[in-house]
Amino acid sequence: MNATLPAPQLEHVCDLAVTISPPVEVGHTPAGLRRMIPITGGTVSGPQLNGHIVPGGADFQLILNNGTQAHLDARYVIELTDGTRVFVQNTALRVASLENSQRIMRGEKVNPDEVYFRCQPQLEATAPQWAWLNESQFIGTGRRTPDGVYLSFYRVL
Repeated sequence: MNATLPAPQLEHVCDLAVTISPPVEVGHTPAGLRRMIPITGGTVSGPQLNGHIVPGGADFQLILNNGTQAHLDARYVIELTDGTRVFVQNTALRVASLENSQRIMRGEKVNPDEVYFRCQPQLEATAPQWAWLNESQFIGTGRRTPDGVYLSFYRVL
């Protein structure tokens, strides 16, 4: 029996406004262009999670296809309003034209409608009331601006 199962539903969890420092350019390696973007803080707000981003995380980037494709691996900690800390590992794919990719890398503004930016955050918490974070899949969408990164996370139901 080859029946197509129903598509999963999405539940909006939160929005993040992530502040960053200028990139640390590692340079061209055999795998591609490597960059590290320090995460300096930010806010988390939404129907399920609220708090702030603890300074000290980073987004490790691998830039491919002449700069048009960015594979992102961000790791950071969210501190919720009740004091619970949540570890986040967020992998993402950002694809844009060569022109827009160069603008992003120079820290210039780009029309977000011209950039594909999707992510798969994994969330880990120790407090029992947040166990559902450990037991759920999440997806998200993102937007890069000169002053930071904006993300919206959704729980896959």
